[in-house]
Amino acid sequence: MTVLLQQAFESLRDLPDDMQDEVARMLLQLSGTDQPAVTLDAAEAASFDASLQEADRGEFATDERIRAIWAKHGL
Repeated sequence: MTVLLQQAFESLRDLPDDMQDEVARMLLQLSGTDQPAVTLDAAEAASFDASLQEADRGEFATDERIRAIWAKHGL
């Protein structure tokens, strides 16, 4: 394992378990290991559908709103 990859893994240790699992799934996909499709519960599916409908109507966040979200999270 390279030093850089080791550093990346070390930086992930403090993340919550669900975030660690998400990163692990992404790494497995990048390495060519197929991952099962994510199954949405009813609330998640409804939220996703609502988001798609908003996008179809051209309703997107403004640049100002995006900057506010980034600032809130220190980005």
